[in-house]
Amino acid sequence: MTADELNALFDDRLPGLIGMRITDVAPKRLQATLDLRSELLAPNGYLHGATVVALADTACGCGVIAHMPSGAKGFATIELKCNFLGTARAGRLVCEATLEHEGRKTQVWDAKVKDAGTGHTIALFRCTQMILR
Repeated sequence: MTADELNALFDDRLPGLIGMRITDVAPKRLQATLDLRSELLAPNGYLHGATVVALADTACGCGVIAHMPSGAKGFATIELKCNFLGTARAGRLVCEATLEHEGRKTQVWDAKVKDAGTGHTIALFRCTQMILR
């Protein structure tokens, strides 16, 4: 699938509501961006952890869609983990998701979320996806 095809799936769904965009799809890799705005921050004025997880999980999920094995009907997240290393208040986040394991029954994706302006890493994310047949 192309970035445009994946972005079309966001209409009336959480990724579209928060403003997420897929910017690049390549073999075993996917990139997404999210422009920050006040609605995506926590009450303390810093980036909400759920915003970061939504970006990383969606990027990895779109990666699965773009790399669906033959005969698969769908997928479901069976585990995710996120290490928060920094924060942001404004600007753009960029998420690079990479396929680490491409099995018949599972895929494991890693994602790195960065502040596009500073290049600082905001979070490291890993998820395991069960392939549904």
